[in-house]
Amino acid sequence: MLSLLPAEMDDEDYERRRSECLDEMLDLEKEFSEVKEKLFKERLSQVKAKLEDVMAGKASEYLDPLGVLQNHMQIRIEVAGIYRGFCLEVIHHKHRCELQGAQQHLESEKLLLFDTLQERLLERIQCLEDDRHSVGLTSEWWDDKLRPKHSSKEWDPLRPGKRKKAPLVSGPYIVYMLHEMDIMEDWTAIKKAKAAVSSPKRKLEGPVKAEKLPSPALFSAHCEDGQLHYEGEAYVKGQSISLQVGDEAPVQAVITAISTGEVWLRREDGSKTKIYVSQLQKGKYSVCKV
Repeated sequence: MLSLLPAEMDDEDYERRRSECLDEMLDLEKEFSEVKEKLFKERLSQVKAKLEDVMAGKASEYLDPLGVLQNHMQIRIEVAGIYRGFCLEVIHHKHRCELQGAQQHLESEKLLLFDTLQERLLERIQCLEDDRHSVGLTSEWWDDKLRPKHSSKEWDPLRPGKRKKAPLVSGPYIVYMLHEMDIMEDWTAIKKAKAAVSSPKRKLEGPVKAEKLPSPALFSAHCEDGQLHYEGEAYVKGQSISLQVGDEAPVQAVITAISTGEVWLRREDGSKTKIYVSQLQKGKYSVCKV
């Protein structure tokens, strides 16, 4: 249809043209609404399909990051396993070292205790030997006091005998409740005192064999409260010292134990040395702080 020029159009043509434009606009709006609804339905269907894939675990947006995370997880698990193995190995080594150290300490303490007890027993045996030689029990006293009279059998002081009845006497009397061994100890003490009193008289009777007197201490040394006191210096367990034996060159050592009359040392080469306080007093050994 030929379009008319504005000058040639009248009112009817305007109305007809206006109605045609309105119809075209309505058609366009209707088509736009249909296209819009169709597009919305397509997008909704796509979103639902993607949601179903995600819920089923098949979506690429889910599978790709999941694969990366799983790869990182495997790597971290391997690293953690290797680290765990190293930690367990270190713990086993520490346990073995502690067991070995405890065993060595136990052996050292056992050896030290054995030597200490042995030294004490030897000193007590020596004291008993000195007492036995210094105090002489005569056979007359033994026969009269310890052996029962009117008995032909050999008497054993350790064998328990029958209890004797208390003698019935009249008038004042003294009942002795001491045992034979207590009487023997008292007799020994009496003999010691008697020998000490009579010793000045021996010088007038003639030449006698002089007893060997202990040599005086040249250095001041004693142990007290777990410490060694030597020439005015105090030494404790675990302290490093310089040990000199006679005229030899001094060596480095560490104090491992201090008892009443002896000191244990560990030298640099690992060997152990036991020195007595009497040896320090006589000058056979000398120590000083490092």
